[in-house]
Amino acid sequence: MGVPQFSKKDFVLNLIEKKNQLEQNINSFGQILAVNNNIGMRESLIDADGYPRNDIDVYQVRHARHQINTLQNDLKSLMKEIEKGLEAFHAESTSSGPSGPKAASFRSNSDDMEVVETPLNPFVRVNFVSPGSPAEAAGIRFNDEIIEFGSLNASNFRELTQISEIVKHRQNERILIRVQRDNKVNELCLVPQIWSGRGLLGCNVVVIEGSSR
Repeated sequence: MGVPQFSKKDFVLNLIEKKNQLEQNINSFGQILAVNNNIGMRESLIDADGYPRNDIDVYQVRHARHQINTLQNDLKSLMKEIEKGLEAFHAESTSSGPSGPKAASFRSNSDDMEVVETPLNPFVRVNFVSPGSPAEAAGIRFNDEIIEFGSLNASNFRELTQISEIVKHRQNERILIRVQRDNKVNELCLVPQIWSGRGLLGCNVVVIEGSSR
């Protein structure tokens, strides 16, 4: 599906609204797994004797897993469309005004939809990257300041657990991030995954003072 030429702005706005809803739905089903003994997406649902586990609601878990898989596939397709739309939108906007680290902030009112360019501010800083980790493979470096982490940015960041939630629900999937390094903005593609070290990323971040609310 191509980008509609009559309104790139409305096209991107609509896709981002759908993306936010999909992520909310994924998080909701993830909470079902969390309350069921924090079971993951691949752990066995039967016990050592071959019977359904009695410490979880097996039906709930199966349903939640199915829904998460379906929604994540939908999200993958949607992210590709968002990338196309943003490329088209930024191609139009780069010719006007001085360049700098900015992002499109989408705002709606009762009459129309408008796109407002707002300055980007980093909200966390990378203070450690493990050699051979998914973070290093993505190009993340020590002292990088993260401006965007998937759908997370300075405007909606509150605490580090938000990053953990995104990583947990996007294992083995691409997460688009933007980092500020040497006064330049770099766009990177991070894939959280199991590796030889701890966690799914192999890096650590700290909150930049004044970013959390």
